[in-house]
Amino acid sequence: MQIAKVRGTVVSTHKSRSLTGVKFLLVQYINAEGELMPKYEVAGDTVGAGVNEWVLVSRGGAARVESGQGEKPLDAMVVGIIDTINVDNRLLYSKKDEYRPN
Repeated sequence: MQIAKVRGTVVSTHKSRSLTGVKFLLVQYINAEGELMPKYEVAGDTVGAGVNEWVLVSRGGAARVESGQGEKPLDAMVVGIIDTINVDNRLLYSKKDEYRPN
């Protein structure tokens, strides 16, 4: 799995029949220092993630293991919304802090 930030949504009215009902998100990957990497990817979403949330992305064959996704042509799937990340005893990310008014 990889950590990513949801940067936007992708709408496709014409797509494979097996993808009907799948929500697509544009995600940007994040490194261990919490910095955005230049790589973007379109991922299916099964958890209802929103723009600017940090998420867990499963890629490759593992992306299709999610119940009911086995026959869908998906290379990446958002499988979790991140609440907190701690690295080397320091808080790297907190969803609670992200949405706290200044």
